[in-house]
Amino acid sequence: MSRSMRKDGKAAATALAPPDRAALYEIGEDEAGMRLDRWLHRRFPEVANSHLMRIVRKGEVRVSGRRADVSTRLASGENVRVPPLKLGPGQGPTASQVNPGDRDAIRAMTLFEDKDVIVLNKPYGLAVQGGSGTTRHIDGMLQALADGEGNRPVLVHRLDRDTSGVLLIAKSRRIAAELGEIFRSRRARKIYWALVEGVPKPAQGRISMFLAKGEGMGEKREGRAELERMRVAKHGDPDAQHSLTLYAIVDKVAPRLAWLSMRPVTGRTHQLRAHCEAIGHPIVGDPKYNRKPLNDPARSDPLRALPPGLEPKLHLLARRLILPHPRGGVIDVTAPAPEHMKKSFAMFGFDESERDPIEDAPDE
Repeated sequence: MSRSMRKDGKAAATALAPPDRAALYEIGEDEAGMRLDRWLHRRFPEVANSHLMRIVRKGEVRVSGRRADVSTRLASGENVRVPPLKLGPGQGPTASQVNPGDRDAIRAMTLFEDKDVIVLNKPYGLAVQGGSGTTRHIDGMLQALADGEGNRPVLVHRLDRDTSGVLLIAKSRRIAAELGEIFRSRRARKIYWALVEGVPKPAQGRISMFLAKGEGMGEKREGRAELERMRVAKHGDPDAQHSLTLYAIVDKVAPRLAWLSMRPVTGRTHQLRAHCEAIGHPIVGDPKYNRKPLNDPARSDPLRALPPGLEPKLHLLARRLILPHPRGGVIDVTAPAPEHMKKSFAMFGFDESERDPIEDAPDE
């Protein structure tokens, strides 16, 4: 087994260094209910995501002797067999190689903290997890907060690299599992702000559609970025998942632009960005779902041309997160707008203290 025993008889935490030979890891109560992909990310943050997913697809990762897929949920007492893992150039930080500035950087982002959770204000442009070509990310920075036994805070959910705002971190795997269940049961209320092109009608409503990743029937696009885009799908299409977003206009500069408050009821990949594009009001500065340059003369409606001075950055903020605390009470944290959105708000005379009408929206 991969766990060793301390002098006091308790199981010591498994080292984060990737094994150079096949190793067996026992799932503890604090990891029960965790998806296999998230478990691998948290156990081996220094290993490329593509490699971790590849060894799962090839059947090299076994859960209690059985082949598993990335969505397999782990149970207490099960064991996970992990084959030798490959590190890319420059990967594989040890405790002595942790960037000493990461702890201070995390502290500077902190909006709220208690003995169980940390809530961060994730800045624009900083990835939450590693991927192809990504060397600096929140998940890796959390290693700077690991204790002497290698236990470290873990991610509860994710935000896109270019989305700013509220990000919830658990200080233990047990708390992470409880918070994960709260998210899955839709007891967490997330509110996002966005600037979108044009003014949606009606002023308050719901966007309900099926989404799927990549190319659809009859479509052919090239490039990895296209395969990572979400598209509108039909019920019954392969991989199609229902998605629902509630929205309300907070303020507007008709007919050019609107400030939307949005509450995703479901949590699909790129849901808000894909929904805004699908209703004809893409988010300002979105490189995936709004790829015409600002002020492009090819825009269909010249009245909707945006003024010069808007920064070409994604104008999407995870504004507020409200959910039950695992130990009782409520976590309710609000993040300020990032600098590029503050600049745009000032340009249009929008006031961040304006009452948010999404608070009056029904739950469904």
